[in-house]
Amino acid sequence: MDGNNVDSTGGCPVMHGGNTELGNPVTKWWPRALNLDILHQHGARTNPMDPDYNHREAVKGLDYEAVKNDVKAAMIDSQDWWPADWGHYGGLMIRLAWHSAGSYRMGDGRGGAGSGNIRFAPLNSWPDNASLDKARRLLWPVKKKYGNALSWADLIILAGNMAYESMGLKTFGFGFGREDIWGSETDVNWGAENEWLAPSENRYADLDEPNTMYNPLAAVHMGLIYVNPEGVNGNPDPARTALHVRETFARMAMNDEETAALTCGGHTVGKAHGGGDHAHIGAEPEGCPVHTQGFGWANPGHKGKATNAFTSGIEGAWTKHPTQWDMGYFDYLFGYEWELTKSPAGANQWKPINMPDDEMPVDATDPSARRMPMMTDADMAMKVDPIYNEICQKFRADPEYFADTFGRAWFKLTHRDMGPKANYYGPDVPAEDLIWQDPIPAGATDYDMDAVKAKIASSGLSAAEMIATAWDSARTFRGSDKRGGANGARIRLAPQKDWVANEPERLAKVLGILEPIASETGASLADVIVLAGVVGLEQSIKAAGHSVTVPFAPGRGDATEAHTDAESFDVLEPLACGFRNWQKERYAVAPEELMLDKAQLLGLTAAEMTVLIGGMRVLGVNHGNTKHGVFTDRESQLTNDFFVNLTDMAYKWEPLDDGTYEIRDRATDTTKWTATSADLVFGSNSILRAYAEVYAQDDNGEKFVRDFVAAWTKVMNADRFDLVA
Repeated sequence: MDGNNVDSTGGCPVMHGGNTELGNPVTKWWPRALNLDILHQHGARTNPMDPDYNHREAVKGLDYEAVKNDVKAAMIDSQDWWPADWGHYGGLMIRLAWHSAGSYRMGDGRGGAGSGNIRFAPLNSWPDNASLDKARRLLWPVKKKYGNALSWADLIILAGNMAYESMGLKTFGFGFGREDIWGSETDVNWGAENEWLAPSENRYADLDEPNTMYNPLAAVHMGLIYVNPEGVNGNPDPARTALHVRETFARMAMNDEETAALTCGGHTVGKAHGGGDHAHIGAEPEGCPVHTQGFGWANPGHKGKATNAFTSGIEGAWTKHPTQWDMGYFDYLFGYEWELTKSPAGANQWKPINMPDDEMPVDATDPSARRMPMMTDADMAMKVDPIYNEICQKFRADPEYFADTFGRAWFKLTHRDMGPKANYYGPDVPAEDLIWQDPIPAGATDYDMDAVKAKIASSGLSAAEMIATAWDSARTFRGSDKRGGANGARIRLAPQKDWVANEPERLAKVLGILEPIASETGASLADVIVLAGVVGLEQSIKAAGHSVTVPFAPGRGDATEAHTDAESFDVLEPLACGFRNWQKERYAVAPEELMLDKAQLLGLTAAEMTVLIGGMRVLGVNHGNTKHGVFTDRESQLTNDFFVNLTDMAYKWEPLDDGTYEIRDRATDTTKWTATSADLVFGSNSILRAYAEVYAQDDNGEKFVRDFVAAWTKVMNADRFDLVA
């Protein structure tokens, strides 16, 4: 054996921990390195489906009624290894669906139920998701039976719907169509804490001001979906908890009435589990030993009894009949006074004062025994907070109104991140258009596109004005929750028309010219905006000496103010746009990191991001017409000059005090160009430089144009769900 290669571990041929430790070697050794993994996390290499598999087509072939019936049957098929409370898994399945959907936050559209992400770390192992691995195991026979066409993402939400229906609630509807991912999401900022349930102060500028929670977070602790059920930082105070409930649900796009309906309706059925000293509960799925096969939170005291299950440590049901949809929650909450107590596991909870034994719910395992019900601090908030109390009294007086309000809020909770109705399939899709679905009327396709292009070309608009406007219209798209984009032409409506990022004066000028063209030709303004970008690009391509056609798909519609929840669109406002080399102000996060985040939301790969940045710079479409990164003497022509000059060692790069950079000629020491870090990262990051070098090569001038056009078209069509088979 070579003495220089002695392995003290006994000659094992692999690096110990190298395949199991968190982080990759680059970020481990160079933590400030730009990590591009988020742009490739759900690529073809991770997807086990056949290359020609089309989930939308597969979903259409499902026997929807058979699936629904099988899920309902599973509700009452109690298993010895995890028996159902009162013989019905409804409460567990509702919690699975709720917690799958409840990770959604409006700030960046990430989280939510749309991808089946609860199957993977970290969500599958959050403390708040304890024992939801059991729910998914119970559903496995249904998933196995229906195979590829029934995604886990759909099945999890369907299980919640069927649970409610089997317990007496007529749900508002259901849409199939969610497509699973195949690994952990590395693009979601769940918080900076390194421990579960770390004190809430870590997430707020001021804990007494819930709206100071750091964006885009929505939950009060690392590892929770919403608020701490025991109170703020575990300290019971329903009035204070109410303020955090309001803020948390608002960050999930819920108003006060929806919040109250979800809280009360969610706790109308099922129970919480914390029936004893559970100090020896096993590790979560990601931390448990291999022989447990991902079956986490081993419970030595369970002994095959539903009563002994442990999840939150809070113990008890909220109603007298926990497997029935009724008004029992309100009967308990408002029919009794409540006092603070402890669960058998030591958690803070509330119990009714002087409740007769015969009014208590029966034991989850033994129907001959009665058990004390409970309320959490969040439940008590519904009683103590005057706004929530008034809403609850309205519900209490009108059970039908409560059921309808809850059904709609539940539908919104479980479908919010699916985007427009074009992504919904199945017989239970509601016919009603809901404002939070961002509805858009159908657009025309039978107009004379060449005539429209001719009018645009002779309008007097510059290529840069047309390209910038088309980009600004399309860049709002978020693949996270499928909102935004060019379809609908909402760039002409409040609040988008006034965003600083959209240069309102320039935008008004361009729209003032394009709107009459749309009116005269029968095309939607949304189409004309994108088509103007096409005209501008084709002019710039021709000026550079190339002949490449820019694809265009007609059919966008124009939304109206009545179709638009202006307040909910505030979260889409760009605070930075690396593609136009702008940010509203200086942030703690570097410009290149903001650019990377936006590229991921647009669904771009690292190569697509690279080619778009290089092209946008030479086209001269920087915000405010700044010259940072415009590494060319042929501005407005679509050339690869950005990459040619970035990689040319005839220049050197010097930082300036304002955070920008000078590119200086080595021979004369004169300033040639200026740049931001969002420009220079394409030369400093080894991966991005490799892409930049491809586009800088002498033989790739036309490839650069083709690739730019393909990436541009991808962004313009990102919200065209009608184009997907």
